[in-house]
Amino acid sequence: MIPTRVRIRCLLPALVLMAAMQGHAQDAGTVTLLKDTPLRVIRGAAVLEGVEGMRLRQGDFLETGPAGTAQAQLEFPGGAIVELGPSSQVLLFSLSANGAEMVVAAGWLKGETTAGTYRYSSPALSATTKGGNVLVRVDENSAEVFVERGTASVSAGNATPVVSSPGRIFFTRRAGKPVAEAGRPSDPFIAAMPVSFRDVLPSRVSRFEGKKPPEPRSEREVSYGDIERLLRLPAGWRKGLVERFRSRLQDPAFRRAIEDHIAALPEWKPILDSDNHASGAAPAGKPNPR
Repeated sequence: MIPTRVRIRCLLPALVLMAAMQGHAQDAGTVTLLKDTPLRVIRGAAVLEGVEGMRLRQGDFLETGPAGTAQAQLEFPGGAIVELGPSSQVLLFSLSANGAEMVVAAGWLKGETTAGTYRYSSPALSATTKGGNVLVRVDENSAEVFVERGTASVSAGNATPVVSSPGRIFFTRRAGKPVAEAGRPSDPFIAAMPVSFRDVLPSRVSRFEGKKPPEPRSEREVSYGDIERLLRLPAGWRKGLVERFRSRLQDPAFRRAIEDHIAALPEWKPILDSDNHASGAAPAGKPNPR
């Protein structure tokens, strides 16, 4: 018989792992409005159909539909309200009771914050605020940040952050260019801004308090196309994605897509090479000599 003390020591790593997994799965926000859009939620390696009242989790990757009036409103502890506009993709990178970091891979986000620290990031520009309204727009070649109310610290890459002020509330960065600052948002930005972003976002979370949150319906497992922008985010935001989606390598189409893009996804190469070695196939990125 194994002594009790030894059994406990053996169980401790498993208990720690279980606690960590449960912590990562904690609910930390609510979808309180969906208007004129489907909301696709990638959780784990599954594609879910978002519904009003559902709880959000760290690691969720959200995508709205293309309708010009599409809205998805998210509400968080402390009263923060975040709205996603049309054709937007946003990663809930970190969530806590005291704030969050959300990565805008594409599209529009508006965050209204009165407490906690919220960081709205993108590959080109990021804005951090403890009390303010921040609008972010991201496309393939640029990012724009409009500090509508309050203050925010705006940064680009490793450059020293700049704190917004009355004379600099609009920041633009295009590929290969430095950050440009202005005292008002540009006319094209205003013209393209979703209509719902023009007003203060009313809270709706009280409508769901005390009710059992609905479970989003699972549609299918993810394809490469579903997560391509997620996989191509800068390295700091890609941590853990290989393990998260590794099981999808069993799907031939997903594996081929990863192999075809391996130059941009170097963290996948050891996994592919290990699998190929076991099967006798050629290493990733090289033709099979047989």
